[in-house]
Amino acid sequence: MFTEWWNSLEVIEQVLWCVALPSTLILIIQCIMIFLGFGHDGTGVNPSDTSGFDGSTDIDVSTDVDISTDIDVSDIDVGSGHGDVPDVNYGDGSSLHDVGTLNFFTLQGIITFFCVFGWAGIVTYTLTKLAVLAIIIGIVLGLASMYGVAKVMQLSKKLAQNGTLNVKNLLGASGTVYLVIPGDGESKGKVNVSSGERLVEFDAITDGGETLPDGTEVRVIDIRGGNVLVVEKV
Repeated sequence: MFTEWWNSLEVIEQVLWCVALPSTLILIIQCIMIFLGFGHDGTGVNPSDTSGFDGSTDIDVSTDVDISTDIDVSDIDVGSGHGDVPDVNYGDGSSLHDVGTLNFFTLQGIITFFCVFGWAGIVTYTLTKLAVLAIIIGIVLGLASMYGVAKVMQLSKKLAQNGTLNVKNLLGASGTVYLVIPGDGESKGKVNVSSGERLVEFDAITDGGETLPDGTEVRVIDIRGGNVLVVEKV
């Protein structure tokens, strides 16, 4: 049955079927893996959970494996303008500059191209019996699908970038002392500061002579090297 059907196809149809079927199978497998959570960076780590973030981050993964990662951020000087990590603008593809940031040649994009190219070619050739037209339409729709995949990935990166905490945005933010801040201007305490819908924890000092006990309402007035917040009592 299959042999008779296959032999009844013209060469161009056989080529298109050989392109469409494997690429479709791979694309389905990719979608299933993504749905199950495979292929994502930082699997199992919720970046919005910044509890305990004070310049050295202890990540306790809810398995039998305890991963302790010490991150030294003392080389990042927010206030001096040196060592700042520039914000990345992924754009929205509405300008030539934004289109230049699209990454077309990804595995997902290539597989999608072959999948769409194959099926579009099969349908076009079945309806018209014109091989050249089938190939042209297949290529055009395949490239359009690659653009769509690249666009989705660009927007997902932009959303991820927008969700990343920028310490400079904490200037003027309100918070609460939860570890006493001495009044000598050098010794550090800790504060919880609201950033959007998140509550983040940072080392903090005060330039005032008054010691700030636990529970004191404060406001961020400056940021020193090592992401140390300078606060004052509200």
